[in-house]
Amino acid sequence: MKIRKLNLVDEKDAGVYRALASDVRVNILALLARGPMNINALGQALGLSAPTVTHHIQALEQAGLLVSEYTQGAQGTQKLCLGRYSRFLISLETPLPAEEQVELVELPIGLYTSAAPGGTCGLASPERIIGFYDDTQSFLLPERMKANILWMAEGYVEYVFPNRLPTSVEIDRMEVAMEICSEAPEYDNDYPSDITVWVNGVEAGTWRSPGDLGGKRGRLYPAWWPARIAQYGILKTWTISPGGCYIDGVRVSDVTLADADVGPRKPVAIRIGVKPDAEHVGGFNLFGRGIGNHDQDLLLRLYYSHPSPG
Repeated sequence: MKIRKLNLVDEKDAGVYRALASDVRVNILALLARGPMNINALGQALGLSAPTVTHHIQALEQAGLLVSEYTQGAQGTQKLCLGRYSRFLISLETPLPAEEQVELVELPIGLYTSAAPGGTCGLASPERIIGFYDDTQSFLLPERMKANILWMAEGYVEYVFPNRLPTSVEIDRMEVAMEICSEAPEYDNDYPSDITVWVNGVEAGTWRSPGDLGGKRGRLYPAWWPARIAQYGILKTWTISPGGCYIDGVRVSDVTLADADVGPRKPVAIRIGVKPDAEHVGGFNLFGRGIGNHDQDLLLRLYYSHPSPG
């Protein structure tokens, strides 16, 4: 016979407990565990009248613990009762929430898919400047793939992250983390810039960088890196959840995962830039591994869980 597991959290199972709160009904189930019986046979075995047995049978039927069918007997039609289960397993545990997991993708700074730099701009590898200072075509050179820092006084850069999560999971939230600051000629610690992140073409949120940070060496930097220019940025994290977009835990917009079309098996396009009509058009420096204060490239985290069956 089938084993049934009861759970107090489940409303249906609470009804089962109520049905079992009777010695008579428990005894009926014990008898039916041996095989089908009609109302009269149950009454004789329990020393109860047929109407009393019928009342208890109805309670057990409503709880789904037995089924009844009408068959032809020696003295006409009879109601034959069949128990559905022979054993009950009772669990008082509250089901745990689905375990959340994370998919991490890290892209090198030079692995952008498009860029539109303007003003003071450039990029560099761990060994040298790529191309020339303030030459927008430097962003098209094949050597750009080695870049671990780039900067522009205006414009944007965009990256497309692969997303191989299967459609059987649910994405709970996404994060994009970067070390970033403003971009001024050389450096200027008091040079605000309104830096915006877009996700799949949807504006997610804007952070105001305090300045182009320099004057002291970053924790990580190549030996050849000039001391007169930006040395490090600030580690910032944009988070999009079903409840909106947050920057370092502070809510900045109503944009949700659904708004940004973030879902399993869908690549995630991240654009970083400064809008031409921003209050502070101060550009940005974007730091990667081996330079700045944080030894990381551009990070995308997709937090997901497996939905509970049913």
